[in-house]
Amino acid sequence: MPACQRGFTLIELVVVIAIIAVMAGIVVTKMVDKPGEARAVAAAADITAISQALQLYKIDNFVYPSSDQGLQALVEKPTLPPVPKNYATSGYLSKLPKDPWGNDYIYLSPGQHGDFDLYSFGADGVVGGEGENADVVSW
Repeated sequence: MPACQRGFTLIELVVVIAIIAVMAGIVVTKMVDKPGEARAVAAAADITAISQALQLYKIDNFVYPSSDQGLQALVEKPTLPPVPKNYATSGYLSKLPKDPWGNDYIYLSPGQHGDFDLYSFGADGVVGGEGENADVVSW
C-alpha cells in the first residue's frame, strides 16, 4: 500500500488565507485612521537606521561626522575636516532619507542630549508640538 500522504486541504488553506486577510484589513484600517501616527513611526524607524549608520561610521573612524559634515557624510566621504581615514568604500547609507513630511532630518554633533542629536520636527516643521506636529527624536 502507498504511504499515507499528509497535507493541507483546500478548506484549511482558504480558512488561513481568510484569517490573514481579515487581520491585514484591521491593520490597514487602523493605520488609515491614524496617518500622523504612522508617519511618526516611520520617522522613528528612519532615525534608528540613521543612528546605526552613525555608529558604524564611528567604529570605522573613531568619531561621528561633525555637524558641518552632516548626515551626507554617511552617503559620500566628507572633504571637510576631520576627513575620515577609514571610510567604508560603499558609504554607510545608499541615500539619505527625508522624514515622512518631506523635510531633512536634523543632525548635531556633539549633541545636547548625547554624542549626537538626530531628530525631525514633525508635520509642522517647528520645534515642539503635539500629535502629528510632535518632534521625533533620537534621545
